[in-house]
Amino acid sequence: MEKEMRNIQLSDLSKYRGALMGVAMLIIILFHMPISRNSDWFGLARCGNVGVDMFLFLSGIGLWYAWTKNPSFRNFYWRRYIRIYPTWLLMASIFYINNYLTVKGGGYSPNIFHLIANILVNWSFWRIDDLTFWFIPSIMMMYTFAPLYMKLIQKHPVWRWMPLIALLWYALIRYYTPLWQAVGHVEIFWSRIAVFLLGINCGVWVKEKRSFETSGWGIVAITFILSLWLCVFIESTRRGSFPPLAERYAYIPLSISGMLLLCALFRHLPSWCLRIFTFIGGISLELYLVHIEFVLKYIKVYHLGYWLTTLSVLAISIPLAWLLSKLVDILVKRLPKQI
Repeated sequence: MEKEMRNIQLSDLSKYRGALMGVAMLIIILFHMPISRNSDWFGLARCGNVGVDMFLFLSGIGLWYAWTKNPSFRNFYWRRYIRIYPTWLLMASIFYINNYLTVKGGGYSPNIFHLIANILVNWSFWRIDDLTFWFIPSIMMMYTFAPLYMKLIQKHPVWRWMPLIALLWYALIRYYTPLWQAVGHVEIFWSRIAVFLLGINCGVWVKEKRSFETSGWGIVAITFILSLWLCVFIESTRRGSFPPLAERYAYIPLSISGMLLLCALFRHLPSWCLRIFTFIGGISLELYLVHIEFVLKYIKVYHLGYWLTTLSVLAISIPLAWLLSKLVDILVKRLPKQI
């Protein structure tokens, strides 16, 4: 046990994956809460967007486990989409049909074709950067090309440098005007591909239970402090007046170092506390879809303040998300286990 506490155990990223996703979801909810720019918490709260990078990195690790266990395209796509798509269809139908019927001009869906496309693939995100549920079409797109990437790096390991290419591509989109005009409206998607690919790359180390010596904690701590410092500084002093490229790049070391530190913390937490985080991680998809448009939207009009609004949203969203997960589970059980 003492040795485990001294070393950096990469396998902890898999062992505590559910709890880490729970923390990431809570961070994202804190990011979404309305907060005054004059608040002492403003810069830190606005850094909560890093929870997305945590999710994508952990998802990449999980995909590597799944792919190496059963490298079947059919099995891979079925298991990935059956987790997301039924829940997405239900919530997207409720939101976009209501938006179509109540907003002048059809809102995000100017006609029936766009309405159907929004429900099926969140077409308005790819078309006009509709950020309402942007993470869902983004993660489904990443799931689509993930098996091809994993197959590629198994055969040609040199392609593990792809995260660097993804970073260069994002910078080119951000600063080369023709590319920006063509695909810059989904910048939020392009900026997250690198951390997803890094998660896949690190999957082999996590699965092999690689560890690093005690001195490695020093570099982890320095990385976390400097990247958090940079992000808080940018959010506090430059928000709305700078290209987000620098902060999006800083999210990558911030998310990875932060999760390693969280794993070290989790070893000392009581089991009941870990179970709470793991429970939240287990309904993170449902929480993401529920908490903004179906809960926060109706609570923020009362101007309860940052922390009371957050607690109110959590108190309502968590039970709703759990009920949604149970409802979808009932529906999914009627489907075949695999196509």
